[in-house]
Amino acid sequence: SADPPPVQLIVQFLEQASKPSVNEQNQVQPPPDNKRNRILKLLALKVAAHLKWDLDVLEKSLSVPVLNMLLNELLCISKVPPGTKHVDVDLASLPPTTAMAILLYNRWAIRTIVQSSFPVKQVKPGPPQLNVMNQMQQEKELTENILKVLKEQAADSILVLEGALKLNKDLYVHTIRTLDLLAMEPGMVNGETESSTAGLKISAEEIECQVCYDLGAIYFQQGSTNPSVHENAKEKFFRTKELIAKNGSSSLHCSIDEKRLAGYCQACEVLTSSSDDSSQQASPYSQIHNCMKSGNYQDLVKIFLEDNLALSLPVQFRQSVLRELFQKAQQGNDALDEICFKVCACNTVCDVMQGRTIDIHFCQLFLKPSKEKIDFLLEVCSRSINLENASESLKRKMAAFLKNLCLGLEDLQLVFMISSHELFIKLLKDDERKLLVDQMRKRSPRINLCTKPVTSFYDIPASASVNIGQLEHQLILSVDPWRIRQILIELHGMTSERQFWTISNKWEVPNVYGNVILGIKDNLTRDLVYILMAKGLHCSAIKDFVHAKQLFAACLELVTEFSPKLRQVMLNEMLLLDIYTHEAGAGVSGERPPSDLISRVRGYLEMRVPDIPLRQVIAEECVAFLLNWRENEYLTMQVPLPLVQTNPYVKLGQLLAATCKELPGPKESRRTAKDLWEVVVQICSVSNQHKRGNDGRVSLIKHRESTLGIMYRSELLSFIKKLREPLVLTTILSLFVKLHNVREDIVNDIAAEHIAIWPSSIPNLQSVDFEAVAVTVKELVSYALTINSNNHFWLIIQADIYFATNQYSAALHYYLQAGAVCSDFFNKMVPPDVYTDQVRSSPVKSSWSLSLQVAILCQFLREVDYKTAFKALQEQNSHDAMDSYYDYIWDVTILEYLTYLHHKRGETDKRQIAIKAIGQTELNASNPEEVLQLAAQRRKKKFLQAMAKLYF
Repeated sequence: SADPPPVQLIVQFLEQASKPSVNEQNQVQPPPDNKRNRILKLLALKVAAHLKWDLDVLEKSLSVPVLNMLLNELLCISKVPPGTKHVDVDLASLPPTTAMAILLYNRWAIRTIVQSSFPVKQVKPGPPQLNVMNQMQQEKELTENILKVLKEQAADSILVLEGALKLNKDLYVHTIRTLDLLAMEPGMVNGETESSTAGLKISAEEIECQVCYDLGAIYFQQGSTNPSVHENAKEKFFRTKELIAKNGSSSLHCSIDEKRLAGYCQACEVLTSSSDDSSQQASPYSQIHNCMKSGNYQDLVKIFLEDNLALSLPVQFRQSVLRELFQKAQQGNDALDEICFKVCACNTVCDVMQGRTIDIHFCQLFLKPSKEKIDFLLEVCSRSINLENASESLKRKMAAFLKNLCLGLEDLQLVFMISSHELFIKLLKDDERKLLVDQMRKRSPRINLCTKPVTSFYDIPASASVNIGQLEHQLILSVDPWRIRQILIELHGMTSERQFWTISNKWEVPNVYGNVILGIKDNLTRDLVYILMAKGLHCSAIKDFVHAKQLFAACLELVTEFSPKLRQVMLNEMLLLDIYTHEAGAGVSGERPPSDLISRVRGYLEMRVPDIPLRQVIAEECVAFLLNWRENEYLTMQVPLPLVQTNPYVKLGQLLAATCKELPGPKESRRTAKDLWEVVVQICSVSNQHKRGNDGRVSLIKHRESTLGIMYRSELLSFIKKLREPLVLTTILSLFVKLHNVREDIVNDIAAEHIAIWPSSIPNLQSVDFEAVAVTVKELVSYALTINSNNHFWLIIQADIYFATNQYSAALHYYLQAGAVCSDFFNKMVPPDVYTDQVRSSPVKSSWSLSLQVAILCQFLREVDYKTAFKALQEQNSHDAMDSYYDYIWDVTILEYLTYLHHKRGETDKRQIAIKAIGQTELNASNPEEVLQLAAQRRKKKFLQAMAKLYF
């Protein structure tokens, strides 16, 4: 098993040292003060010293009783007399390590008090175990007793820390060495351990910064019962902020959570601000605080209204203000009901504009709408959007909110107030307003709305067709299976002539299922099964897996009663849904699927129930699922042979699994790779037909999607795009790359990992559709890079594709990116299997328009390509700033040639720069090979980093 982390060692050592002993009379005695226990305590202190006495680390991992025991041991070993009140001790007169031990203990004391005031999420208990429960109860009681003592001593601890701020000198904390010295003869080492240089030095500024922060936290906590203390907290926090600004937050021994500090400072500003502060100078938080304190609620509403456009207040703060208002209203202040609604309205419109869901409080407060409420809500909407500058997205959100508001109102006069408002007319087009009128007419049996605003409305009696229309509308919108069933029962009670599964063209069920479902004789059952399945499939398609599961479960329960065939269909669909749910949820983070799900997937593939309608996509997803979770053993060895022969996806999955399993293997183990190659070649082959033309000549017709293979190429591509396992993707990608490279007219080969396992020739080259292969390679590498954009082998393939199609700039971008991701941005050597000879030569050609870059890249080859380098340097197209590149050249021959060229052209200044570059001592040919190699590596790194910055 792995070694325990350092903090756990502290727990183990102290638990061992504090075990009570049992005497001969079988009586429990306190732990003896013997050599063993002293060594264990010393070891615990050494672990804490190794962690540099970092309270953040210790508090996170140790319980209050254990940390209390540890710090008491520190006090003991630091020569603090037991029972001495720390407040009575003069810190300045104590040895530095003793003073630091007292400081550490009192800092921990007030931090523990502050931490205990925060709400703690209750851990869900597991199965009850008596000994564990007893242990937990004992620890809880011990913690409470320690907290009680710490709170009683809180005032003393604060005084100790305030005194520490006046010390203004460096202190020292015990290290492993000083603890070892103390464990020896005390008389021999007492002088050294008490001197000013023993231990780990903590500067005075670090001590002041950390102590100010801890004091600020305790003062802020005490402010809940004594508001005047907030001034003290503000002073301490702002001093902490100054020290961090001065010294930086990356101090070794000063650990401050700057986000929490900023929150504390902001809260202190609000809590200590005067109500007389000018509204122009005060922050919105201070203004709101003052309004709440003084009861000036109209100004409070005004601030919220203005902020709906500015959006400076966080949503959590807005909600907390509303909660406080609700609490005051519930205590009997009826006048606040109106204010609650207004603030809630401001929050709701703000939520709408930012795409959040509407809060339940708004729905509750709007149960009894009135003219005044609608007036204010319309005012909020108008003041929350600037129509001239607002984006189309914001306009659509506001329009949808107003439209839904109309649909939720029953009072026609209130509907008219909204529909005739200027904002409503500007946001909704004429056809949208007409559609809304139609929806309103269907929704209510007693509504007669005109498309133009009118001053009065006339009720008409409800008809059966209106009621049916209403129910159909609800049926389309509902995703609750029991509500759907209830609506269908009502509809079938009204009329027996309609087929309600046809009322929405969005309800689609695969044909293989549709024939079975529509064969159900009972009309109500047929409608219910069809609609539940259609809605479930739709929810699954839009990734609303919760509702999809509810709908499928209801459908399964229904069909189980009368149709074993449909029962199996629903079980299959629920399996597919569970696969989707896992892959979109826990699977994204790499969590393996439960064994039950893997067993069900295997069970589906092995199922042999006759006459069951099957969707091909389920088999496809099942095989992809097994490949993604590396179930290669099952696919290779355990899949039934008839299944491989009848299901093309299982056959393809088996070949892929077997090939991946053998990688990297000897040549004789590549039979499965050859089988996979033949299957894919056949899929990518075209069927040829001869046709005689009008002129009597025979022409050849190629069919792109041939039926020669076990599936179409488009089906293969669709299947591959369901795969996420890197090795499987690399394998299939290298196969297609090899297939691309075997064509006779290929000029530039594409490189790929494991490419050597595939055959190097095809008997009938003319039968392969190489254009389709090239397209497939591009699509596959683009898909693979969406799975992992930092896979250097895939990046090299993408670069080679761009290079082969003469897109040199894009090719160079991907060559550089491949090198960068596998070398920590060229700070390490690029592995030779990434930048192969072929890859090294490609950027040379990619950079041909930049002559000096070509010359520099020629140095990267195993044998420097002087011919290409000299030819590039003779070009006159890009020499304006060429001397800036001389720092990247390490080959003296190229530098000498540059000197000759500059002399020939009369470029004296540039010639001198080239001569200076040659004269660098590290490039001297007499240097040892290691020095020359180091010089080359340094220049390679700088050049590649410069190129990367240019292209990324």
